[in-house]
Amino acid sequence: MRSLKKILLVDDDRRNIFALNAVLKARGFLCETASGAFQGIEKLNRDNDIGIILMDIMMPGMDGYEAIARIRGNRATAEIPIIAVTAQAMAGDKERCLAAGANGYVSKPVDVDLLMKLLNEHLR
Repeated sequence: MRSLKKILLVDDDRRNIFALNAVLKARGFLCETASGAFQGIEKLNRDNDIGIILMDIMMPGMDGYEAIARIRGNRATAEIPIIAVTAQAMAGDKERCLAAGANGYVSKPVDVDLLMKLLNEHLR
């Protein structure tokens, strides 16, 4: 069952945002986008209707690990599920994302079936 809450897509690569946004909207999800961690946190603090965050890890300025730490450190946003969506697919990367506070992990290129499974698990 899908929530009416929005998905916040945070990625510094506009092509990734475009592709994920298209896939998610085609499946009936509402999406908000941010072109980096700073903008993502700003939007998250302004919009109390974000139900889940898809967070890129490797971004300039503030990486996804630091962004996750800031989100988890804010009482108002600490419980929002975060799925790391990253090109980092080496041994230990998934564990590092989960240890940083992510609730799930998907490597790029994104396995859409896995992403849908994670979204449905966390948007209850």
